[in-house]
Amino acid sequence: MSVQQRTTVKSILTSSMSYADLDEFFEKELRDAGYGGLEVQKSPVGTTLKVYVARPGLAIGRRGTGIKDLTDKVAARFALPNAQIAVTEVESPELNARIMAARIAQIVSRGTAFRRAAQWTVNNIMSAGAAGVEISVAGKLRSDRSHGEKYRAGVVPKSGDTADRSVDQATTDVLMKLGLYGIKVKIALRDALPPDFQLKEDIKEENKEGNKEDATTQAEGTTEPGN
Repeated sequence: MSVQQRTTVKSILTSSMSYADLDEFFEKELRDAGYGGLEVQKSPVGTTLKVYVARPGLAIGRRGTGIKDLTDKVAARFALPNAQIAVTEVESPELNARIMAARIAQIVSRGTAFRRAAQWTVNNIMSAGAAGVEISVAGKLRSDRSHGEKYRAGVVPKSGDTADRSVDQATTDVLMKLGLYGIKVKIALRDALPPDFQLKEDIKEENKEGNKEDATTQAEGTTEPGN
């Protein structure tokens, strides 16, 4: 490996580590606001940190005090030139795997049974228009012996380009009395599926509509003139 190649690899690794540190920082600071992700936009005049949250009011704070404090913390902890934070609301939190994983962790930590929390989340995600969802919960769920359970609905592509393009996934954990729970959420986004990918439910609905139209056309064709 040449010196230039080593320099490029080092630059990529450093950039990835910096992003991971920033992401972890915002996840902790904006947990109550429903943190959903981060975009870093660099320009000659500075760095813009675009954070996605479910409840922007909690992130911004009264009269902007929350976002000011957050900006001061970023400036003190990270060496970013002229850093600016832009808060963006997540339009459909139920279709953001990171937000939903954190929501399950919060619900379970308050005493709700993990099965009830997982099933409630599955229903909410599907009601929001997802093509499919899979939620995995693992750990010492009911005894000292660790095991895992999965809750599914719809269709979630598992591999290939379709999965890479259409499945949003996230993991988190929550510390309970019996130990640590690991939570993983996968959401298949209907709008991100390729055009040639069609769900069986959609095909059935199209067939139903087609049969109804055929029946209507046939009925109109047999109507006697003058009636």
